[in-house]
Amino acid sequence: MSKQVICGIQQVGVGVPDLESAFKWYRRTFGMDILIFEDDGVAGLMQAYTGGKARERHALLIGNLQGGSGVELWQYRTRRPEPPAFDVRLGDLGIFVVKIKAYDIPRCYSTFLSKKRDVLCEPQEDPAGGKHFFLRDPLGSIFQVVQGQEWFAKGKHITGGVSGCIIGVSDIESSRAIYSDILGYDMVLYDKRGTFSDLNALSGGQSEIRRVLLGHRNKRIGSFSLIYGSSQIELVQVLDRKPRRIFESRYWGDLGFIHLCFDVRRMNALKEECDRKGFPFTVDSMDRFDMGSAAGHFSYVEDPDGTLIEFVETHRIPIIRKLGWYLNLQKRRAEKSLPGWLLKFLSLSRVKD
Repeated sequence: MSKQVICGIQQVGVGVPDLESAFKWYRRTFGMDILIFEDDGVAGLMQAYTGGKARERHALLIGNLQGGSGVELWQYRTRRPEPPAFDVRLGDLGIFVVKIKAYDIPRCYSTFLSKKRDVLCEPQEDPAGGKHFFLRDPLGSIFQVVQGQEWFAKGKHITGGVSGCIIGVSDIESSRAIYSDILGYDMVLYDKRGTFSDLNALSGGQSEIRRVLLGHRNKRIGSFSLIYGSSQIELVQVLDRKPRRIFESRYWGDLGFIHLCFDVRRMNALKEECDRKGFPFTVDSMDRFDMGSAAGHFSYVEDPDGTLIEFVETHRIPIIRKLGWYLNLQKRRAEKSLPGWLLKFLSLSRVKD
């Protein structure tokens, strides 16, 4: 059997109470104005993570065509999403921060200040010398704005899309069994222990931690890899306290970062590898899902601390929805990216304020 293809991070799922206002904030803050799909239905396969019930939900997948990965905004229809019941701190288990790439860190910082965004600190330097700063959305989710190196379609926005995450783990070596060995983040950009001034603005940022920034040696390939570009995962293990699970006593879809999703090809080969390495699928659509105008095969695994990682093998996606132009990706070679001219047609799905 041919090996699976990890094309890159497709999106980070974000639970919100109001889809419309959240979409407006992401458009105006991070330039995520491309509506990839919208779906209103029931998350019937996720009952293990939604209290044993099939929950009605409304979801939007949005992106920034300048480059980077997207965000899936997710809203319950029949219940109010719950916030964490405690103060979430750096090193707590799960997706703590989402990375957003920018063209120019000082300019981006100044722009967000002028727009009265909740900027948490001035630009800092990480252990590798990378400049970054943190800001918080109106619901309390935290983003790290980092310097971007790869871009797809130059536009008017000061940022691109998602370029990675900071994830709290209980043991970095155990966690690398999935993030490095399966997902391909096989390059250690730094591995440091101690306390770090560039994290002081974060809750728990004064703790003693081990932080490991992972990249990938191999360039991502596959259908949308030209847009996704490269990404980084930073694993943080707190050393001076016992961490708590960010989604402790809550459901998938509650407020915050609910999953990290990868665009993949050859799902069956990926399933075999995950089984072999001790990360079996906990959810599997088996063959097909339909989410409005998109269709494909999705599955979930858990990292060693229960953080949800989604895999999506897209079969069909709209290119020009108004004209009914859909692209069948099953007829294309798994390793080959879609041509840039075709991907730029996604700009016709832009939502303007």
